[in-house]
Amino acid sequence: MKRMNVWKLAGFVLALVVFGTAAPAQEGPDSIEGNWTIYSTNIDNGLTVVKHVQIAQYGNQLSGFFEGPEQSGPIEGTINVHHVEFQTKTHNVLTFRGTVDGNTMSGLYGIRGKHAPWQAVLTTGQNG
Repeated sequence: MKRMNVWKLAGFVLALVVFGTAAPAQEGPDSIEGNWTIYSTNIDNGLTVVKHVQIAQYGNQLSGFFEGPEQSGPIEGTINVHHVEFQTKTHNVLTFRGTVDGNTMSGLYGIRGKHAPWQAVLTTGQNG
């Protein structure tokens, strides 16, 4: 009788080890909905250019509107925890990739195969 209880206990412990160790919960995406001011380095001359983007967020999907000094139009993109990527739907497509840290974002943007740094500050929105 005692042997049977030992086997039941061993089976229970094994089941806990196999099934009871839950994987760590995955973190959801940062909330970046709102109006952002982007400070980017001009790829051609190195000067700082101010741009604006209004971001709407649905889970990890992003949409919104971009306004720069030479063009404006819709955006679409994604956010994966702290990593953000969005691109403009404009004549000269700009692709922004970077990370979110509270009310700021930063990374590299690209146009026509060239890349330069950018950073953004939340001006109004859920985090502000």
